[in-house]
Amino acid sequence: MAPAHVPAVAPPSAYEGPRRSLILAGGGMRVAYQAGVVRALLEEGLSFHHADGTSGGTMNLAMLLSGLSPEEMCRRWRTLDVNDFVSLLPLRMYARGPADLPALGGAEGVVKRVFPHLGIDIEQIRAAQGMQGTFNVCNYTRKTNEVIPHENLELPLLLASISLPIFMPPVPHNGCLYMDSVWIRDANLGEAVRRGSDEIWVVWCIGNMGEYLSGAFNQYVHMIELSANGNLFKELDEIATLNRSRHHPIRVHVIHPEYPLPLDPDYYKGHIDGATLVDRGYRDAAAYLANRSRDGAPLGPDATRMRDPLPGITLRASLRGSLGGEACRLDVGVEIDDLDSFLADPAHTARLSGRISSTGVGDQRPATDGRAQFGRRLEVDLGFKLDGGAVRMTGAGNGTWKVGLGTSKGELKLDQLRTALSVHATGVHGLAERLRTLIRFWAFVLRGR
Repeated sequence: MAPAHVPAVAPPSAYEGPRRSLILAGGGMRVAYQAGVVRALLEEGLSFHHADGTSGGTMNLAMLLSGLSPEEMCRRWRTLDVNDFVSLLPLRMYARGPADLPALGGAEGVVKRVFPHLGIDIEQIRAAQGMQGTFNVCNYTRKTNEVIPHENLELPLLLASISLPIFMPPVPHNGCLYMDSVWIRDANLGEAVRRGSDEIWVVWCIGNMGEYLSGAFNQYVHMIELSANGNLFKELDEIATLNRSRHHPIRVHVIHPEYPLPLDPDYYKGHIDGATLVDRGYRDAAAYLANRSRDGAPLGPDATRMRDPLPGITLRASLRGSLGGEACRLDVGVEIDDLDSFLADPAHTARLSGRISSTGVGDQRPATDGRAQFGRRLEVDLGFKLDGGAVRMTGAGNGTWKVGLGTSKGELKLDQLRTALSVHATGVHGLAERLRTLIRFWAFVLRGR
């Protein structure tokens, strides 16, 4: 039995503020995004009496209750090998043909590689004190969602909570079959209400856009989006009804990306990585916290609404050098959400996420915000939240950048080949549109902007 411990997000012993619940919804491997959000929430001084996880969100809940700090959660998601999620069933099962397969793959990689790398420890989870954790899992035999208190969590139930039909087989446990609850719910705000929460903070990774995509996989994802968002909106409506009879209404805050996050196949193909997802989560949470309404999010379908993707470009850039006489590394993710608008904009502005590692700043400190301007030189402006307050980092250059952070100056060199190989077209349909988008972007770059 593990010794008792208090998770990093639990309230301090003398805390007298509002009771809060943290809701970690699903989203496949994209839930690396949630680690960045949790770090930003903790740095803002928020704490939680209760945290609830569903589907992929249970991995982050398990990490928190295993005793990991949000910084350590971010580090582990950044260094996770995405291929560790993949493991095959016994080969004899594939010989039966697709009609008799229980799933496309097995769970060995998750149990033996992913969970250990993420620092998930069942005994540590059960020993957590100072807050309550709840895990949602579908009892397929009874067609119900079961809420498992963290003190009662067992490895088969945690595994079942991310065992999505088609991709992983159901998990037998105590005479029943268990699987991912996403088809019943992808978040459990009702559990937060039952536990007396005054504020509910939802971290949402599932898409909610108006565009309907072609293809079997995309439409499988759309079914998940319909089920997940539909149940969330039902719960938000129930909270709105409950609030009419309450003197102090329950406030719901929802942090989600502006555009839908890339799907798991893009993660496998290297078009996105865990580090960039973490950085985006931190940036989006910082923006929400800076501009949040006291009343929280709208209690309806707009709570998770995202913008429809347009043909655009993403790329990742890594720079190394010195800052203030100390070794420095800067990693940025560039998002050109609408290539047409980007090309028409005289400043050619793109959004940035990123992180910096340098003595005096910290290791892999994520940026709160950022933008880039593609002129004769690439100019970047990133914000960071340090112990001494908010600071800006500016830089300009092509192969070599002159940078400044506060009063520190330095020079960083861009890994141009790695950056070029990371260029990816987003929001496109079919090979022809993908090629057109890439050609237009590269033509812009090669003619010197």
